[in-house]
Amino acid sequence: MDTNWICFCCATMGLRCAFLFTHSTAKYSLWSFLPRYLYLQFSKAANAFFLFITILQQIPDVSPTGKYTTLLPLLIILVISGIKEIVEDYVSLLLLNAPNPTALGVNVGDIVKATDGQFLPADVVLISSSQPQATCYVATSNLDGETNLKIRQALLETAEIQTEKQLSSLSGKIECEGPNCHFNNFIGTLYLNGKSPVSIGPDQVLLRGTQLKNTDWIFGIVVYTGFETKFMQNAVQSPLKRSRVEKVTNVQILVLFLMLLVMALVSCVGAAFWNGTYGENTWYIGKKGNSDCVAWLSCSLQDEDMHYERNDVYAMARTSSLNEELGQVKYLFSDKTGTLTCNIMTFKKCTIAGIIYGDRPCPITESSEFSDPKLLENFEEDHPTKEYIKEFLFLLSVCHTVVPERDGNNISYQASSPDEAALVKGAKKLGFVFTARTPYSVTIEAMGEEFTFQILNVLEFSSNRKRMSVIVRTPTGQLRLYCKGADSVIYERLSEDSLFVKETLTHLESFAREGLRTLCIAYIDLTELEYQQWLAMYEEVCTVVQDRAQSLEHCYDTIEKKFLLLGATAIEDRLQARVPETIANLLKANIRIWLLTGDKEETAVNIAYSCKLLSGHMLHIQLNANSLEATQQMIDQNCQDLGALLGKENDLALIIDGKTLKHALHFEVKKSFLNLALSCRAVLCCRLSPLQKAEIVDLVKSHVRAITLAIGDGANDVGMIQTAHVGVGISGNEGMQATNNSDYAIAQFSHLEKLLLVHGAWSYFRVTKCVLYCFYKNVVLYIIELWFAFVNGFSGQILFERWCISLYNVIFTSLPTITLGIFEQCCSQESLLRYPQLYTISQTGDIFNIKVLWIQCINAFVHSFILFWLPTKMLKHGNSFIVSNICQRACYSVSMMFFFLQFSHLAIWGSILIWLVFFTVYSFFWPTIPISPEMTGQASMVLACPYFWLGFFLVPIVCLIQNVIWKSNTCSRTLLEVVREMESSRGQELDCSGEFEFLLPACSLYALCALTASLCFALAGGYAFSQVEHAVISQEELVRSYDTTKSKTRRTFSTAFSESIFE
Repeated sequence: MDTNWICFCCATMGLRCAFLFTHSTAKYSLWSFLPRYLYLQFSKAANAFFLFITILQQIPDVSPTGKYTTLLPLLIILVISGIKEIVEDYVSLLLLNAPNPTALGVNVGDIVKATDGQFLPADVVLISSSQPQATCYVATSNLDGETNLKIRQALLETAEIQTEKQLSSLSGKIECEGPNCHFNNFIGTLYLNGKSPVSIGPDQVLLRGTQLKNTDWIFGIVVYTGFETKFMQNAVQSPLKRSRVEKVTNVQILVLFLMLLVMALVSCVGAAFWNGTYGENTWYIGKKGNSDCVAWLSCSLQDEDMHYERNDVYAMARTSSLNEELGQVKYLFSDKTGTLTCNIMTFKKCTIAGIIYGDRPCPITESSEFSDPKLLENFEEDHPTKEYIKEFLFLLSVCHTVVPERDGNNISYQASSPDEAALVKGAKKLGFVFTARTPYSVTIEAMGEEFTFQILNVLEFSSNRKRMSVIVRTPTGQLRLYCKGADSVIYERLSEDSLFVKETLTHLESFAREGLRTLCIAYIDLTELEYQQWLAMYEEVCTVVQDRAQSLEHCYDTIEKKFLLLGATAIEDRLQARVPETIANLLKANIRIWLLTGDKEETAVNIAYSCKLLSGHMLHIQLNANSLEATQQMIDQNCQDLGALLGKENDLALIIDGKTLKHALHFEVKKSFLNLALSCRAVLCCRLSPLQKAEIVDLVKSHVRAITLAIGDGANDVGMIQTAHVGVGISGNEGMQATNNSDYAIAQFSHLEKLLLVHGAWSYFRVTKCVLYCFYKNVVLYIIELWFAFVNGFSGQILFERWCISLYNVIFTSLPTITLGIFEQCCSQESLLRYPQLYTISQTGDIFNIKVLWIQCINAFVHSFILFWLPTKMLKHGNSFIVSNICQRACYSVSMMFFFLQFSHLAIWGSILIWLVFFTVYSFFWPTIPISPEMTGQASMVLACPYFWLGFFLVPIVCLIQNVIWKSNTCSRTLLEVVREMESSRGQELDCSGEFEFLLPACSLYALCALTASLCFALAGGYAFSQVEHAVISQEELVRSYDTTKSKTRRTFSTAFSESIFE
């Protein structure tokens, strides 16, 4: 294993203040713009084709159209696209990066100071902190998505470094492992001059991207910077994204290029035959005869419905090249914390002594906290349950690891678990105020008095125990054990004398149906003898070396029994507005949603129920294994149990943790794992690292022919946002890194509904129809030249004047493209939101694929035949063959305009008018302007010719007859056609419960019976605990290190020291 040696000495380096590194998220720089932009543009087959033609035209006597007829429109397109790229990049940089502070770089070996609320700029070994026992709290939601704070503790050898003199004498070196991506691993050794080596583990390391919380300041030694930090080791390289429409178009352009070569070969053979047949008797007839712009126009998202007024943030498209992908999303990968939730825990309801509180309708407030005056009325009016209410609130105020901080008359609470803080705040609101903590007691102000509870022991929370207890001596001298935990572990420990068991269970089920996180509240009075006997066992277990954690849990279990039930609490991990409704509509749109989070399994499952991603009747497949063999066996068994249902979508939920996923992504297993995951309606992946999130997205992206979208709000979501076909960032509370690296930025998850179902569908219809239109008009144009070759002896003479050809795509046929990009709508946004099933029309790609494109090309072929031969025969006896030329041109333009009549009359008649005005003016250019002498006087001849006006109206009608016949012969109506008819007639609402409803295939009863060994029915809720466990310092040691009744001498630095040390 590679090792790093890091030398440090504060006397020579000084102390640096820590700021976050900022890096440009711009797509281009001043120097990279031109090469990267040209590479991006000419990687498109259309631009590469026209570049090839332009090069050929520069060779003398190769092209009859001149050197600049292709070069000019190509340059115009490149300039417009370049301006678009610059504007997009500049606006994104201006809006998203402007608030970022300037950064002071730090180097390996530097000693840095960070203060409360700051993000760490590098991976840092903790030296000391302002907290007791040199601990500190850090928020790691940027790394793993977890809401609870983590505890880190400095080494005892450096914990007492608190003064400038001590820092100036600090010197030594650190030996540590090489850079890697493992967040929870760190192996190192600290060598302080004159002292013995000390080992360093992950509990002494603060990683880049973590935020210091509830800690005034910390000192640390930088061990990794830049791309060597664990955060950056989890990053993935940002790919160059292309839409599926662009990929299909590129391939078909290459096919058309091959067909063009075939046409050239046919013309070559025809010319040889003609010359051999007629020899010298030849006659000369020459004198007788961008989807990018659409994407850019449709990329504006200044939609008031997608405006988050609280922060005044609009949705923003940071790129216009992926707009059509928004209309084809099949798999949506979502983060949890800050994306679906507000990351705010709120005490909502409770049940005490069989009576439910907080269930009454109340005005919806911003906080939406507990509000039910009935509870205090029962407490104050000597209700029979008064003593239960009193004990319940005392328990909430005492049984926790929260630390109070007083600022004047205001009390704030520090807590590693947001659930605990919510309960303590809830008790405070009800008049039981937790005011002080000493190493061995807590003080509660209630009913006008102060009550001091002596804290004897803290029985710590763990995922296995699913509960936490404290043993206290009450103000009356009674020994009592307070416990709060999941209903499953509390109910099995209840005494037979416990009351309100059935009523409380009913209320718990009610809370769970609402998606609330529940905790059961219970207590037991202890005798002195019972406690002393248990204490002797506890002190003995604390000295055990082997399997101490398991021994402690067994010891706790011996006293946590025969509980008396008081009630239960219900905490809301508040979802963002309209999250359940948004997910429901996305599921109706046949979009499959995978929840990828770094948080605990219980929390993720609970949120999945709250947002209606999981339902109570849905079966779970849980994958938890510690080895590759066990993982493979578990996956294979589930695949075998599914049988014929494997690969089909079933009403199942797959739940897997990061440890198991590491094995599931092994090359021998990942295909089976993917098949199993695709067979489930919902997939929940918990405890994932940022790299694992990206790997999951890449697995689906690489092996499933479907468009993927990833959405998140934190730095830990950047990898999956960049990996997915489309990345969406939410402007949340975890900084702007997800937004800065996304393709689209929104402020709320609910805005995703309109982004996909409305703007995505519209963009897909606009871009695909524009592509079909461009293929159609160019195929018609060049096939007409082929027909002309049959009458000009394959001489290479062109039918249309060279500058008319140059301006053909740029001006004459540009209005339909512009109106497409701005106004085209498959149907109204109200219908798209009311009937999410409409999204499947664009999602499946039925309106644009290889078959549709070639049908359009065949249609263009037929139209070109009509457009050339009909005017030619009409004007066979005309006074000039050039009249035929112009008539064909005008008729062709009209037919193209009628082809998209439904889009805009302005585009149709405006294009015709532009052509006629240009033609009239252009025929008078020569000799004043020395170009195109062959056009002189043609306007007067053509516009006065009755054959021209006859063909002007007759030829387009003949061309469109086949389209009308084709549509009239279509028997079955699509959902889109039904909705359009409904909109035009403004009739009754459409019932999608019939033929147009997209139902999920149901599992057969036999198949479900076969799954009983590996599936379990879901409990429709979760317990409210996200307390840190297995920390470097135990919860009991942590709470005993605080004495909030004393002055905070250790938590402050003198102003003079703070100022001098940074100078």
